[in-house]
Amino acid sequence: MNKFTRKFILLAVALVTVLSMASGIQSAKAQKTVITWFVGLGSGTQAEQLDAQNKVVADFNASQDKIELKINIAASNQAANDTLSTLIASGNVPDIVGPVGFTGANAFNGQWADFKPLVAKAKFDLKQFPDALVKLYEDNGALVGIPFATFPGVLFYNADLFDEAGLAYPPAKYGEKYKWDGKDVDWDYDTLAAVAKKLTIDAAGEDATSAKFDPTKIEQFGFIHQYDSIRSDLSTFGGSAVAGPDGKVKLSDAWRAEAKWLWSGIWKDHFIPSNTYISSDLLKPSGFASGHIAMARVMLWYTCCVADLKAKWDFGVQPSYKGTTYAPADADTFRIMKDSKNQQAAFTVLQYFFGPAALDLLKVYGAFPARPDLQDSFIKALSEKYPSVKNWDIIAPSFAYAVAPGHESSFPNYNKGQQRFADFATLLYGDAGKDIDVDKAFDELQSDLQAIVSAGDPPIVAPTMEATK
Repeated sequence: MNKFTRKFILLAVALVTVLSMASGIQSAKAQKTVITWFVGLGSGTQAEQLDAQNKVVADFNASQDKIELKINIAASNQAANDTLSTLIASGNVPDIVGPVGFTGANAFNGQWADFKPLVAKAKFDLKQFPDALVKLYEDNGALVGIPFATFPGVLFYNADLFDEAGLAYPPAKYGEKYKWDGKDVDWDYDTLAAVAKKLTIDAAGEDATSAKFDPTKIEQFGFIHQYDSIRSDLSTFGGSAVAGPDGKVKLSDAWRAEAKWLWSGIWKDHFIPSNTYISSDLLKPSGFASGHIAMARVMLWYTCCVADLKAKWDFGVQPSYKGTTYAPADADTFRIMKDSKNQQAAFTVLQYFFGPAALDLLKVYGAFPARPDLQDSFIKALSEKYPSVKNWDIIAPSFAYAVAPGHESSFPNYNKGQQRFADFATLLYGDAGKDIDVDKAFDELQSDLQAIVSAGDPPIVAPTMEATK
């Protein structure tokens, strides 16, 4: 073999080796499973959130070589429903959707994958969360999500107003009694009503227990269900499915009882503001933050908006109903679409979201961690912002009292049904509410909901205008 031939053979071998390596690299790339993450039904579309989410995608992709994660962010939260409908109708179903609350998810009822087999295969630990929190995501035998960002319902109270009235503060621990007229009594909604009436004051300084009290000139209220849906208000007396598996609508008797309690608080005992008062200058910038409401049942996210309150305030536990405490909670998480062809790979991505990326995502979404090991850092930041608050230990135990079914649990024709609930709330709180028969109005609500549920979900159809970003 001459010198030229030997060089040619060596060159050919080298070329084959390089081509084989390149082919292997291309093959490895081709074998990556592509997972798409859709953002917009809940938080995540704000400009300050985009960089953090994109960094999570880049970090995940760099952390392994089996999955390529891609993100699709809707132009806005308002456009997200149309965007996702377009993707579904065109056959481009995303694998992961979130963060999303129940209301956003229920607009796509029946489109979500069951996490149970995914959790079992991955041996994911659900026991780190309270059972009540996990049950929020149970839907007709399926598990459609895992706790991530949670906002427990708590009772905010204005300590200065309690001090002025000479009243004991609401209990700081679940199960504690309330000191009322020198006696220990159950902290239930009857006790709250009695306390709230003493804390409702008119322009002449008379409270709502006085025969001289003028309900047309109230300057301070005792209580409010603030910034929440009527289903959440009703759920403080217990959870209720809107429709059963058979499609029959039977709202619970506890919900009827709460509707009557609510009506009485607004129109008979006057310790809850009507819509007229809620929209007045008296209760600006928001009810509790105005300093003119003594107690507000509201989700923890309201800490975002209470800095305007010029008074000492703290947390108390929510009252009980018939011996049991029900604390409706808001919750956001990530879901997997039922038509995803790579559900297990999508769940691998979610394990990264729930694990290494959790703090970064929770921080950018402004959310309280469902993971117990991440909660101290969240509370530390808030305690520095609100030094008057002492009862931070109420937050985590409140998870155990989350209501199931949740106040945003799904039912057929969800959007129309929610509007009917909103109309019922307007009736109760509106000026015409003082003259209604609550039982009759509740029966009409139930009857109308049955017609709405029986009509079923409208089909998902792509909007006529371009919706994707």
